[in-house]
Order: sequence, then C-alpha cells, then structure tokens
Amino acid sequence: MTVNEPGTPADSPSAPSASSAAGGSGGDRGDGGGSGGSAPGSERGADAGSGPAAEPPSEPSPDAGQAPQEGEGPDGPRVAGAAPDEVPYAAPGAADDPGSPDDPAASGGDEGAPEDDPDPSALRIEELILGSDRQYTPFQAARAAGVSMELASRFWRAMGFADVGQARALTEADVLALRRLSGLVEAGLLSETMAVQVARSTGQTTARLADWQIDSFLMGLTEPPEPGMTRNEVTFPLVQLLLPELEEFLVYVWRRQLAAATGRVVQAQDDEEMVNRRQAIGFADLVGFTRLTRRLEEEELGELVEAFETTAADLVAAHGGRLIKALGDEILYVAEDAGTAAEIGLRLIETMANDATMPELRVGIAFGTMTTRMGDVFGNTVNLASRLTSIAPKDTVLVDGAFRAELTGSGMAPESEKESEDLSGYRFALQPLYQRPVRGLGVVEPWLLRRRPAS
Repeated sequence: MTVNEPGTPADSPSAPSASSAAGGSGGDRGDGGGSGGSAPGSERGADAGSGPAAEPPSEPSPDAGQAPQEGEGPDGPRVAGAAPDEVPYAAPGAADDPGSPDDPAASGGDEGAPEDDPDPSALRIEELILGSDRQYTPFQAARAAGVSMELASRFWRAMGFADVGQARALTEADVLALRRLSGLVEAGLLSETMAVQVARSTGQTTARLADWQIDSFLMGLTEPPEPGMTRNEVTFPLVQLLLPELEEFLVYVWRRQLAAATGRVVQAQDDEEMVNRRQAIGFADLVGFTRLTRRLEEEELGELVEAFETTAADLVAAHGGRLIKALGDEILYVAEDAGTAAEIGLRLIETMANDATMPELRVGIAFGTMTTRMGDVFGNTVNLASRLTSIAPKDTVLVDGAFRAELTGSGMAPESEKESEDLSGYRFALQPLYQRPVRGLGVVEPWLLRRRPAS
C-alpha cells in the first residue's frame, strides 16, 4: 500500500455541508488515516459553543444607474478579502445586514438553498447536539464573525466541511468557532497557516471519532427497546443522555494526550529533535489479508479487523509505545527506545499466534530519524520499516542494522551469539540474514529478532 501525505484542499469560497471530506497520511505502507466530517449544522457537527454574533457594519449598495465601483459586482457587494473571480456575489440587499438571520434577502432568497427541506426529526437531533438552530448563510456567518469569506472558507474546508452555497445551514456555534480561530491569528498566537493546520487536524481526528462512536451506538439507534418505537423516539433520548458524558470524556482524554505530547517535546534535547526525532518505528502486518477479504463475509472481516486493531493498540500502549495509526490489516507504532519497540513487536507475534481466529503476523522495525507532522511520521526510516515488514517471514520480527546497534549498545542483546560466553543477561537474540536489495533504499542487511528464553 502506498501512503500519500495529507493533501491540502484548494482554498476557495465555501462553507460546510453534511457531506464529508477525507485525508491521508503516513509512511511508505498504509493508506491515510484521516477522515472527513459532517457539516456545521449537521448530525455529527461538534458543538463549538455559543455566543451572540457580532453586529456587522452595514455596507451600502451601488447607486442605481451607476457602474459598480472597485470592490463591487454587478449584483451587489463582493465578500471582503476575496478575489473577484473566486467569491460569489452576495444577493442585493445582503450587505445591508449580512448578520441578520431574519432577512430573506441576506441569503439571496431561495438561490443555493436545498430543494427539499431537511427532515424535522433530523433537525431536532441536530439542534440538540449543536445547541442552536440553523440561522446563517455562510456569507452571514463570516460577516458576523468579522472574517473574510475567503478565510472562513479555508477554515471550513480544513475542518472537512463541504460547500452549501448560500443555504441557511450555520448556527451561532459556527460563528463563535470562526471568531475564536481568527482571534488566535489576530492576537499573534497562531499564524494563519498554523490556524488552518489546527482546523484540519481537529476536523480529521474528530470526524473519525464521531464515525466510530456512531458505529458503536448503531445497534442502540436502530433496535428500539419496545415494539412500535420509531428511530427518532429512540435516538433523541439516547443522544440527550450520552452527549454531556461523551463531551466531558473527550476533553479529559484530549488533555491527557496533550500533556503526554507536551512532555515529549519538553524532554527533547534541542529544537531539531522535536521535529526530526530518532526513534524506533514498527509495522505489524497481517499475512494473507487480501485472500481473507475474498473468503470471509463482510461482518466476519469487520470483526477480525476490529479484534486485531484493538489487541494491537492495547499491547502498544501497555508496553510504552505509541500507536500512530491502524490501517485495517496493519498498524504503525513508534517507541522512544529500541528495547520497547522490540518487546512490542515480539508481544504482537506471540499474542496473535495464540489466537486461532487470527492469521499470521509479520513485523518490521527500524531505528533512525523521522519527521513528525500532524500526528504522523515520515522519512526513510519509516519506509525501511515498511520494506522489512514486506520481506519478513510469517510470525517473525525483522530489524535493520541501526536498530541492532541500539539493542546491543544498551546491553539488551549480545554483539555476537557465538563469541559471548554468558548469554543469561540478555533479553533478545539477533540472527543476521542475507543482504538483499530493497526498492528505493539500496542493499539492506536484515536481522531476525527473537526473545531469549529465560535461563
């Protein structure tokens, strides 16, 4: 599998809708782990808070019979801060009070609005989750937040929300979120580029989280506890009970993860190490997964993938590693030292081998410098670990020479099995294999990693 770095959507005037956007990331082996989100004002939008919209200044319309002046269009004022060929004109009269949700002219009448009205029950659940109802068009929301439509569009698309034209689909929470994000830029705490990255990383992560949670609750949402109950009658009270608890738990986990990430940065030796860090990187890959996809039913395949990802994630966390991403038939993890990475790799092999429902596993680990971006890792070390995984025999762990040097240097494995008289103090054993060319990386000498039996 080939991994592409996360793409940046082209900036253009847009605002969110209920469709989702996806992004990819990672090393040489997997497909990207990013995923999109639903639009502000949709069932899965995150509650960004609420607050009164800023009263935007009025903007006079061009005088009748006069040619439009600079910054105006034939149908009315253009959105501030956007190129003439990029941003659609606001409807005549929209600039008189763009922040007023009660003025039909502000949204251009019915132009750009959905042909069919949203389902009332879906709107009711949406308002419960978001804390307010739909009030603003994208133009109105941008003006009420005091930002240009161009910048608002960049933020919305970075969060994974698609265009809705000038439909009235946004809420007070959307206005407040725009105001907060742009406020960080105005205060100099974030550059505009960094603010867009914050929006993108948050959108991709929470979109996947929301999908996972809905999948987890799907049975409760579709199987009424009593005959005759509609899905809406089941969903609304369930969301009402879960929402505050899940919100509190999300904030708790995020703070814990932020504390751990900050600790890793503070402990770095220098600024270069914070970005390009020397770590161990490991891939674990299920053998014969493609054949399994043809043989198993979809539900069975889903259960197998879930069991693999859950088991692997628990093992990585329990032994001091960090899971970068899970890609169905493989996982990518990092560890600060070679001993931790080796223990995780061998534990994965041993655990999966004891599960009759699991196919064989193979693991490749390399040690070296890698670049971290948006929670992912990149570089030749990542690619090397990926290649080692692809050539590893089933139920084995292959490592590179740099990883072997780290293990022997820390006293966890002997320099030579034959020349060491006493092997009782070593945790691991290393066996050299034949050198072989690896595509894109030249000739590599892999080492077979084994656990040394207790004496």
